[in-house]
Amino acid sequence: MAPSSESLFRSQDMTLTQLYVANEIGREVVAALGELGIMQFRDLNPETSAFQRTFTQAIRRLDNIERQLTYFREQIEKNGIDMRSIYDFDNTMAAPSAPEIDELADRSQSLEQRIKSLNESYETLKKRESELTEWRWVLREAGGFFDRARGQTEDIRQSIDSSDDAPLLRDVEQANSSNEGGQQSFSVMNISFVAGVIPRERMAAFERILWRTLRGNLYMNQAEIPDPILDAEKNEEVHKSVFVIFAHGKEIIAKIKKISESLGADIYQVDENSDLRRDQIHEVNSRLQDLSNVLENTKRTLDAELTQIGRSLAAWIIITKKEKSVYQTLNRFSYDPARKTLVAEAWCPTSSLGLIKSTLQDVNDRAGLSIPTIVNQIKTSKTPPTYNKTNKFTLGFQTIIDAYGSAKYTEVNPGLPTIVTFPFLFAVMFGDFGHGIIMTLAAVAMIYFEKPLQRGKQDELFGMAFYGRYIMLMMGIFSMYTGLIYSDAFSKEIPLAGSMWEWDFPEGYKAGGGTVKARRIEGYTYPFGLDWRWHDTDNDLLFSNSYKMKLSIILGWAHMTYSLCLSYVNARHFKSPIDIWGNFVPGMIFFQSIFGYLVFAIVYKWCIDWYQAGAAPPSLLNMLIYMFLSPGTVAESLYPGQGGVQVVLVLLAVIQVPIMLFLKPFYLRWEHNKARAQGYRGIGETTAVSALDDDNEANGHANGDAGRPSFADSDLDGNAIITEDIGHGEGHEEFEFSEVMIHQVIHTIEFCLNCVSHTASYLRLWALSLAHQQLSIVLWKMTLGNSFAMEGGVGVVAIFIFFTVWFVLTIAVLVVMEGTSAMLHSLRLHWVEAMSKHFVGEGVPFEPFSFEVMLEEETSDLK
Repeated sequence: MAPSSESLFRSQDMTLTQLYVANEIGREVVAALGELGIMQFRDLNPETSAFQRTFTQAIRRLDNIERQLTYFREQIEKNGIDMRSIYDFDNTMAAPSAPEIDELADRSQSLEQRIKSLNESYETLKKRESELTEWRWVLREAGGFFDRARGQTEDIRQSIDSSDDAPLLRDVEQANSSNEGGQQSFSVMNISFVAGVIPRERMAAFERILWRTLRGNLYMNQAEIPDPILDAEKNEEVHKSVFVIFAHGKEIIAKIKKISESLGADIYQVDENSDLRRDQIHEVNSRLQDLSNVLENTKRTLDAELTQIGRSLAAWIIITKKEKSVYQTLNRFSYDPARKTLVAEAWCPTSSLGLIKSTLQDVNDRAGLSIPTIVNQIKTSKTPPTYNKTNKFTLGFQTIIDAYGSAKYTEVNPGLPTIVTFPFLFAVMFGDFGHGIIMTLAAVAMIYFEKPLQRGKQDELFGMAFYGRYIMLMMGIFSMYTGLIYSDAFSKEIPLAGSMWEWDFPEGYKAGGGTVKARRIEGYTYPFGLDWRWHDTDNDLLFSNSYKMKLSIILGWAHMTYSLCLSYVNARHFKSPIDIWGNFVPGMIFFQSIFGYLVFAIVYKWCIDWYQAGAAPPSLLNMLIYMFLSPGTVAESLYPGQGGVQVVLVLLAVIQVPIMLFLKPFYLRWEHNKARAQGYRGIGETTAVSALDDDNEANGHANGDAGRPSFADSDLDGNAIITEDIGHGEGHEEFEFSEVMIHQVIHTIEFCLNCVSHTASYLRLWALSLAHQQLSIVLWKMTLGNSFAMEGGVGVVAIFIFFTVWFVLTIAVLVVMEGTSAMLHSLRLHWVEAMSKHFVGEGVPFEPFSFEVMLEEETSDLK
């Protein structure tokens, strides 16, 4: 019975449709289809550049609006203003109307001019404030410099090398000796100075350059400004220092100014007279106070404007994105100028045709057009895209499969069995009831608080966990199940029922002698899973090691056998019997003759009570090895007639290799020669499908009318529906026997070798399960196990501390790290070991024009 069109077992049936849309309502039709999100439009203008397409001007206009909105967003983030979340708006999926776009374009233009004007004013004022602040520091520090410079000729003499001809020093000495104790002006002494501010990290280089350039013919003072000052060029606060340099001669002063400016210093005018300098300080303080008031008002106005914009910015961005995507889609249409009609081709699910037609009819009714939008279904041999309809629960599992590759159209979708097999194989490695509860509760919490978490900000790690919350739920539930089977809860036993073992204490055990052994209760078997008495026994690891190793082989065999059967389902669906008899049947016989027999031997060995039989159980690994090295020879017998059975199985396996190698290539060559012997077909004849065909719709009919279809039929909504054939699509390549043979040889070698390596790969189920169990035991013994041995108040405190350590390490190491490792191993078993048995993965993913899909990434940034 064929699966329904809505089933996840196969991709949905797709139809190539052709739309004839009146030019007047082209934008409204595309917007309505974008809200549906179920049509993938083909580009009918592949040779036309982006600048030559019909709606390029409209896209450029929207690009300008998008640039303006991006500028608003940058300014909002720069000024630390909260922006309204996209979830606070209603009906974000509705397409904008043309008047809304025009209004948005005008408003964004005016707002951009105002914001830029306010920004420029604010930045200019801020730069002026920085300059006045620096000037105030220069005036404040320069007074002390001037006082120290006068009358300290001895200090100046020591600061200048005596070997140099120091005219500055002699001039200062002469001026001081001629002065009668009054204040001597630097101009009388023919000494000038340069005062300014320079970044602190450049001060050392500044001093060295001045000293080497002027050969020490200067006197310099500096002081650090304690508060950082805004640098207008870098737009960040930097630490600066004030400097005053004394020298004489206009040429030297000019050199000092040039060197200062080249190193980014700002030079300020300072009066050497203390009274005038005091007046300058008062003037600067007054101007700073006035400037601060203006800055505050400008900042308040700018924040108010940005706050107002932030209330609607998210909606504006969404509107612009939608409108731009509409015109980008319209550029994929071809335009018929004679009829003023837009022609489009799109893939869509066949089951959604009715919804598409009713939507188009609604658009026509709202526009008041009498000419309907024509929907033309096209028969084609082109391979449709693959579309698997998912919901919130199945989306995560389908994403796992799609990350490896897209299934071929109508090929069996591995995503459906993955819903069960992926969490189950994970749980085999992760099996612990307590850890499973933690994972389940975390997943349930994310599902319960789904909407608030979805609307909040998420980092990359939590975003991955939230996206796979339903996968975590299934992994947690299955881990609880396997934890009950293993009888493990945080490495401790789970006594679900009475044990089938009871302890046999020897004499003198209380005195410290003897070994405690367990005795089997006759006639009673533990009802579910492993007996909890195995915990903390000396041979626990030996028993569980053997049990889980064999169990992993059985699970791997079952998983790969199931996956191999899906190749038969694919061959039946694509009507390719040669794939059944040339690949599936010999492959299944080969696989079951070796590893199916190994699984039978494992189960048979479990069913025999070897202790009661008085015989040692045979080694299955040696049995499998000598089955090929010495066919018919059995060193340790498992059952009567074992040698003959193994010889037959080996012969069956060996015979399948040449069948897989030669049957399909020679059959295809025979089919090809037979087709050539029949001669060329007529144009209107039905073509047959060979096994080399890649397209799934192989039967084509002649194209009856290549022009615009006539209104031969109409649906209940008034839309014309005409079935038209566009030919046979792409022609098939010439048959090459050598290529087919090489491909089949590679396939056969890979299959035979992979049967061995893939079965061994499932031993990771055993290895990771033991590692998880032993790590859990070690963690318990090193933390809570030690604290329980303490008594009194120290024991109470120790229990509290060690419980915290144990719980944190359990979450971080055993749940998060071990869980991630087990999940990746389970993922590998599906991608490589299972899907390689049937998965072709040559499909093209269905990428519909959808507002919802398009805005997912944008919405995450607008939360």
